[in-house]
Amino acid sequence: MLILTLNLGSTSSKIAVFKDDREEFSETVRHDAELLAKSKMPKDLLVFRKENILEAVKSSGYMLSDFDAVCSRGGLLKPVESGTYLIDESVINDALDPELGGRQPHGLGMLIAKEISEEYGIPAYFCDPVSTDELSDVARVSGFKGMERISRFHALNQKAVARKCASDIGRPYEELNLIGIHLGGGTSVAAHEKGRCIEIHDCSEEGAFSMDRSGNLPTNQLVDYCFSGRNKSDIKFTLKREGGVFSYLGTSDMREVESMAENGDENAALIFDAFAYQHSKCVGEMAAAMRFNIDAIFITGGIAYSDKMIARIKYYIDKLAPIYVYPGEEEMKSLAEAALRVLRGEAEAKIY
Repeated sequence: MLILTLNLGSTSSKIAVFKDDREEFSETVRHDAELLAKSKMPKDLLVFRKENILEAVKSSGYMLSDFDAVCSRGGLLKPVESGTYLIDESVINDALDPELGGRQPHGLGMLIAKEISEEYGIPAYFCDPVSTDELSDVARVSGFKGMERISRFHALNQKAVARKCASDIGRPYEELNLIGIHLGGGTSVAAHEKGRCIEIHDCSEEGAFSMDRSGNLPTNQLVDYCFSGRNKSDIKFTLKREGGVFSYLGTSDMREVESMAENGDENAALIFDAFAYQHSKCVGEMAAAMRFNIDAIFITGGIAYSDKMIARIKYYIDKLAPIYVYPGEEEMKSLAEAALRVLRGEAEAKIY
C-alpha cells in the first residue's frame, strides 16, 4: 500500500510517502513568507499551498494516481474518540470554521487531502486529532459550574507512541494502563487506560508549564493580572506564547536552558528542575486516575533527547512503573499507520 501523508504548519508543509509502514520519501516544503503574511485565514492559500505540495510529490518521482490513500493531520474539530476517520464535507466545514479550527493550518491540510481524494478516487483520512476526547465523566468536572474541562492534547503522537510502547512490552495497547509524557514546544501528560485516554493535562489549559505556555497558575494572581489593564487577546498571547520557560529565561529551547544551567546559571537550573518536577506531579495525577495500576510510563517528544531531563524526571517517578523513552515525534508515520490499519481491514474508518 502506498500512502501520502500531509502535516501543514504555519509556514511549511511536511509531506511523506510510505510503502506500508516504511517511509520512502519525505520533504518539508517551505512557503513564501511574504505571501503567507498577507492571508487572513489559512484557507485563502488553498491553491498556492496545494500547488507547492503537488509539485514536491511530482518532483520526488511519484504520481498521485499511484497512491492508495492520503492521510492528513487533523485540525481542531469537535470532540471525537480516537481512531481513523474519513474526511467528508462535515469534517471540512468544521475544520475551516473560524470558531473551531479555521485559524490553524491543519484544517487546510484536510481540505487538500479531500481534493486529492476526489480528483484521484482514493480515500482521504485523518486520525487522532488534537480534540480527541475519551475523558471519563468525573474527569470533566472542573470545580466551577459552567466551566467543563476539555480534552485537547498531543493525541496523534501520544496514541502512536503508546502503541509502540505496548508492542515493546509484548501486549496489546487495549490491555495496558500507560502514562504518556509528551515533551516538546508544547507538552501533555495522559492516562491511557485499556486503550482510552481517560485523563489528560495539556500545557495550553492546565497542568505543567511548557517552553512557552504557562499551564496552571495561581487563581488570585491570574485574576489580578487579567485586570491589570491588558486586553484579552494580549493576555491569551502572553500566556500561550510568552509564558512557561520563556517567561523566566527568554528562550523556548530546552537545549539552551540546559547549557545555561551547566554553565552555572542557578535560575536556569531551578527552572530546568521545575519543568521536570511539574510534569512528574502530573504523572502522579494520571496514576491516581488509574488507581495506581500502571504497567508502564513512556516519555516522548523532542525534549526526550535530553538525558539530563530524562534522568531528572526519573528521579521523581521511577518507583511508579517501568519507564520507556522514545525521543522525537513520528507524526507522519503515525498518519500512515492509521490509514494502513483501515486499508488492511484491521480497523474500520469512522464517520465524523
